[in-house]
Amino acid sequence: MKPGTVFYKMSGSGNDFVMFDGRHVSADELTPEAVAAICDRRLGIGADGVGLLEPTPADDLHFAFRFWNRDGSVGPMCGNGALCATRLAVVLEFAKADAEVRFSTLAGVHRGRVVGDRSEIYLPDCPAPQPAPGVRAGPGEDRPTVVRPSVPHLVLTVADVEKVAVAERGPGLRHDPALGEEGANVNWVSPKGDGSWKMRTFERGVEGETLACGTGAVACALTLASHKQTDSPARLWTRSGLLLEVAFSYGAKSVSSIRLRGEGRMVFRGITSLLTPGQPSD
Repeated sequence: MKPGTVFYKMSGSGNDFVMFDGRHVSADELTPEAVAAICDRRLGIGADGVGLLEPTPADDLHFAFRFWNRDGSVGPMCGNGALCATRLAVVLEFAKADAEVRFSTLAGVHRGRVVGDRSEIYLPDCPAPQPAPGVRAGPGEDRPTVVRPSVPHLVLTVADVEKVAVAERGPGLRHDPALGEEGANVNWVSPKGDGSWKMRTFERGVEGETLACGTGAVACALTLASHKQTDSPARLWTRSGLLLEVAFSYGAKSVSSIRLRGEGRMVFRGITSLLTPGQPSD
């Protein structure tokens, strides 16, 4: 990554990202080493991940959304990142305000829209949540469930998410052999008492707890619906204290019309002087 590159720091309910305009930054510049350096909270800008909005020749798409996790690995999709990308697409004039935005990801084509001070995206249909046999649930963790709203998630219901030792429980569950080689993001969800829910997430690629997870909120909502514990729309409170809303149409074998609404906020625009590790200074 060259010094003097313009970047956009954005927040999706505390799930934060460094975003770039693909007309000025190429995907080749975002090597694993560069991404990890950018996301470093002490020596870099600091973020949970990096996003790139690229122009696309497809007439029915406004842009292509590329995403990298904090550790430099490629992410097929990021829900809160996509909420931020939808907002940024309007700022960068890839799309018009108050109009539908269509963008491609490695997990398929998604749609989005800026709605006042919120963003919303529609996710592709996904298979209905299924029990996760073989997952080693701990005391107080109930009904391990797997669901894939664009990316894989494990969801466990608990009495109170505030009492979950996420840092200790997360790594083992995220790499549980029953989830396959790629593992999964891990979510815990508990009732808030007013019909809404609280959630916490240990994210792949970040390899730690984040303040919010968009696809995790979708996974929690669909899992609760499969247990007949919530209807659409479901309201989920993230670790940051901000709300994510998930609407859906639940079928016997699949879930359709999945909509995620939440924050996609511009924090600031900056110009980096960060050098990729190993790159000589002037």
